Amino acid sequence: MMPPTEYGGYYDDDGNPLNPELIPKPALCVSCVKDSDPREEILCNLTRLDQKDEADFVCYAYEPNSAPNQNF
Repeated sequence: MMPPTEYGGYYDDDGNPLNPELIPKPALCVSCVKDSDPREEILCNLTRLDQKDEADFVCYAYEPNSAPNQNF
């Protein structure tokens, strides 16, 4: 008997399931305003999964979670 088909989640190009919770979250992500936005979760997870084996993490959607202090 074959195991039941699973739907949803993340999969690599070969169809293997990926668990985004096992991929470390870079410091850049922690300091991003989108880190706490549930609407951005899928895109952020895919970006991290795509770069999990890279030496440097790059995110073109990054927005700092706090604006620099403008008081002089």
